[in-house]
Amino acid sequence: MNPSSGAGRFVPVGLVALALIPVVAGSARLVEVLGGPALLPTDLRFAASPAPLVVHIVSAIGFALLGAFQFSAGIRRSRPGWHRRAGRLLVALGLAVTFSALWLTLLFPRKEGTGELLVGFRLLAGSGMGISIILGFAAIRSRDIARHRAWMTRAYALGLGAGTQAFTVGFGVAVLGSGVVRHDLLMGAAWVINLAVAEWFIRRPAARRASRTRTRAALAGSR
Repeated sequence: MNPSSGAGRFVPVGLVALALIPVVAGSARLVEVLGGPALLPTDLRFAASPAPLVVHIVSAIGFALLGAFQFSAGIRRSRPGWHRRAGRLLVALGLAVTFSALWLTLLFPRKEGTGELLVGFRLLAGSGMGISIILGFAAIRSRDIARHRAWMTRAYALGLGAGTQAFTVGFGVAVLGSGVVRHDLLMGAAWVINLAVAEWFIRRPAARRASRTRTRAALAGSR
């Protein structure tokens, strides 16, 4: 994860802001599932077996909020030990998000208004997030920092899909109208948008120039 030093200072703040809607909604659902007041419309699908939902909400909140600060160049430079420890925790949280999401998608009844397209999008996004985390972890074990950052950035982008969905669905329905297929496509569009931004972030010219500079410095130092 490698934001430039200038704009990079604001990246964690923006990511936390994007995560706030699903974090608040997930927290409200968690309160209800754990026996508190119903702050959202009741969803009876999880009444008999709430465990995967609880795992999904808790791990997703942790992944979204803690993961945002992995994009802080200042923290990485000043507290590399914290960055590594947080990264290990994020691997565990991210895999918990992935497996609980797949569990909920495959084994629980669908929410009314959910079509086949959205089921497919969720399976792709969940699988893609899990694979990205595993590849990112393998890369850092091999000391390939650039590849590690790229894969973990993709994993975070997929994990933050719910934040972007609040906008794609909210504005999309207002402009295009409602309907199962439209809703599914608007939900899927959020993951596509997040991945597109992640790829730009990974491949932007400043990142490539910085990577070449670090490579030249490393080669010069090894002589």
